[in-house]
Amino acid sequence: MKLTYSTENQRNNYHSNSKRAFSGFPLSSTDVKKTFDFAFEMCMGTGHHRAHRTGGQYDRSNGEKFCNTFQGKLAEIVLYNHFKSHGFDIKEPDFGVYGKGLWDDSDLEINGKKINVKSAAFFSNLQLLETRDWNTNGQYIPNLNTGTTSKYDYFVLVRIKPDLKSIFRENNLFNGTIFEKDNIEATVTKQNFSADIAGYITHTDLITVIANRNILPQNSYLNGKVRMDAENYYIQCGDMRVITDLVSELKAMPQPQQAP
Repeated sequence: MKLTYSTENQRNNYHSNSKRAFSGFPLSSTDVKKTFDFAFEMCMGTGHHRAHRTGGQYDRSNGEKFCNTFQGKLAEIVLYNHFKSHGFDIKEPDFGVYGKGLWDDSDLEINGKKINVKSAAFFSNLQLLETRDWNTNGQYIPNLNTGTTSKYDYFVLVRIKPDLKSIFRENNLFNGTIFEKDNIEATVTKQNFSADIAGYITHTDLITVIANRNILPQNSYLNGKVRMDAENYYIQCGDMRVITDLVSELKAMPQPQQAP
């Protein structure tokens, strides 16, 4: 389903009309601490994180890069734990800290199927994919001809509460505060994080979204509030498949043969 479009206040406005309520479950302090250590090293240590989104106009601050990295990795852990709880043999998320031009191959893999994990704040009702990253065949352009994953079988959206960017703004961590590890760690680890798995789409679903041009244009406004930094394909949460269906589908698949 397409977003509702209007030109109120002489702006291009898009509003969600197919929502799925957040239904969070608590996350462990161990997972939060592990994610914090990874995100801090990626953004403030030996790792590298892009200063702007693909097709984006604005450079991201260190605080914003940290929040994005933290949320994304925590989402991977949430989905990993979910699949483990259903008895899947699944490799733990990659906590390797990579330099510029290097990144982990794919988020998760089960029975030979590649799973791309997307994250959003708990109030979000969209999965977003930068249009410049995906071709009409639903392939991830940066990974083409690199020997790494360019086709994902599934895209799963995990939502995280609280929204860490809002916490950072409330504590003035985006505006001139020295980005000291102890200060940031204290702010992050005192939060009571929860998450839900909002839903998923298949590779075929993505191709349909691209063909239908479900696009949020750059500089348009989402729900009258958020100005879009980059152009994105979108899928509304209410239109996504439910995670129980993915678990059932993966369980029904034949197990890949182990090498002798």
